[in-house]
Amino acid sequence: MESKQYLHPLHQIAQTPTHKLLLKQWLKEEELILNRISLKETQLDSTRHQITQLYCLFFLFHSTALLLLFSAATQPAAAGHLCKRSWVPSLCSLLFSLGFIWAIRYKNDVECHVEKMLEREKEDSSLLAKCVEELKKKGLEFDLLKEVDALRRAKSLRVESKPVRKWSGRDFVTLFFFTVSCLVLGLTRVILCS
Repeated sequence: MESKQYLHPLHQIAQTPTHKLLLKQWLKEEELILNRISLKETQLDSTRHQITQLYCLFFLFHSTALLLLFSAATQPAAAGHLCKRSWVPSLCSLLFSLGFIWAIRYKNDVECHVEKMLEREKEDSSLLAKCVEELKKKGLEFDLLKEVDALRRAKSLRVESKPVRKWSGRDFVTLFFFTVSCLVLGLTRVILCS
């Protein structure tokens, strides 16, 4: 019996089927959590790339639209006719702008959601890593009922507080694109009627 006390905790775990099984299960779960973290980070990068593409497409669309309107307005034959129908390009510009703003806002919300999920996965990973470390340190002294119950309790007691929503950088981006859309509407009228 005294030889068991002087064995390294990992040797003790190897000789006890319940502790050994628990360690294997936790190591496998830790690997799965790390895979999920990797997947969430890839999703986050992809979402940010899509947001950047939407920003570029927004400015590309308006630049092209203004260039086409300006080239059409410089032709002297259609000057009066274009001013009467300036509402058509204005309406198209407004609809496309609102579509882009909605898409950007949606992708920003997706990014925020994925960031929260990634944070939760990282917390789970750190909790599990602590338990694995405790099991490796204590060996047979590790109380399965108490420690496993503590892990479950820590996961279930995690409360996500929802703070009062304040203006964020994402809201300012939406406001900026809305302002640019309004300026383009005004420029459309100025270009076509001057």
